[in-house]
Formats: sequence, structure tokens, C-alpha cells
Amino acid sequence: MRLQKYLAHAGLCSRRKAEEFILNGRVKVNNRIITELGTKIDPATDRVLFDDQPVILKPESPNVYIAVNKPEGVVTSCSQQKTKIIIDLIDINERVYPVGRLDKDSRGLVLLTNDGELHNKLSHPSFNHEKEYIVTTVQPVLESALKQMAQGMMIDSVKTRKAKVKRLSNNTFSIVLKQGRNRQIRKMVGKTGNKVDTLTRIRMANITLGNLKEGAWRYLTPEEIKQLTQ
Repeated sequence: MRLQKYLAHAGLCSRRKAEEFILNGRVKVNNRIITELGTKIDPATDRVLFDDQPVILKPESPNVYIAVNKPEGVVTSCSQQKTKIIIDLIDINERVYPVGRLDKDSRGLVLLTNDGELHNKLSHPSFNHEKEYIVTTVQPVLESALKQMAQGMMIDSVKTRKAKVKRLSNNTFSIVLKQGRNRQIRKMVGKTGNKVDTLTRIRMANITLGNLKEGAWRYLTPEEIKQLTQ
């Protein structure tokens, strides 16, 4: 089994985050630091440590799917010192991890799961899963700015993919993305000479925020899970 897969299956965090931990030298196998991605281990005989703490592969547990309404100030991470993290908002026995990111200053829908396959599908832009946001800006939004964001913009030397953008009021618009680069919407708005006041994610694929209160969470329904995993 590949080391990053072992860490993810043990519930430490997502596979992508596990790769980051490996590259940063935080993972040991049989007391030897491993920094090469793709390293294979034998779960039956090899001893894996993260930050010098044993990582135990637990028996397979049922897949869990949760929707959370993340408040502003909470970090979408499995581990972060001196900061409230998304996992702090839920109270379950199973280890789950967030699908993708939602920056600390934003609020809204975050999905948590222990289904590694679904995590990879929803996190990778090639699967074209939509994410919808409501954005309120400090200054009124120009029509030309909405068109720029819809057509794609150069952000960090890379052009963003086309987006669905709709004006909701002078200072508010909705935007649907099929990618999720770091602080993308904030950077796009900044490129137009404006600034984001509030940013709320209201949908990921077929899962909507609905009436879920800020800071609250719920299990996905069987029908939502079926649509999400097909």
C-alpha cells in the first residue's frame, strides 16, 4: 500500500494532505523519515509515525458523509495549532476530513467524509463538479467586472476557467466555478479593482447549504449520497 494512502485510510487526513506531510518530512516508516511520494509499505509489518506518533490503520468503517455550514474564522483543515478547525464543529466517532478548501475568511458549505475515492473526485477539477458562491463586495460591481470573471482572468499567471456569473444586486453576485484555486474569487474580484466583503459557498455538486444554520452540521441523505457518488 502506498504511504499516502495508508495515512488517509488511517483517518489522519486526506490523501493530498498526506502527500504534503510526507514531503515536509513529518512521516516516518520504521523510524526512518520518508519524503518520497509513492513509497510502498506493508501495513502488517511496517510501523508508521506522524510527528513521532503511531498511525494505526483501523478496520474499515462505513463511509460517512456530512455537510457543515462553516462560520467565518474556522479553518478547513484536519490539524491547525491555536485555531478552530472544521472538525471541531462536529461530534462523531468516525474520522472524517474536508473535501477541498474554504478559506478562513469565508463561510458556507463544507463536505466532510472518510470516502477517499469521493474526496479525490470532488477535489480534482477534471471531474467538473460545480461549486456555487454568493459574493458581496465593498463597492458596487461593474457589469464589465462580471463579464471579466465569467470569461476567465489571469490569476497568478494562470487563466481561470470560464464561470457562470449572475448579478443579484448592486454589490452582490453569484458565481459558479468548476475549479477551486487558492482564494480564487477574492483574487478575481481584486483584479477588477473591488474587494470582497462576504463570501458564502452555498452549493457543492448536488449538495446545497439550504437552511443549515451557521456552525451546524448534518448527515447527507441517502439520495444525496447516491447522486454525489454516481
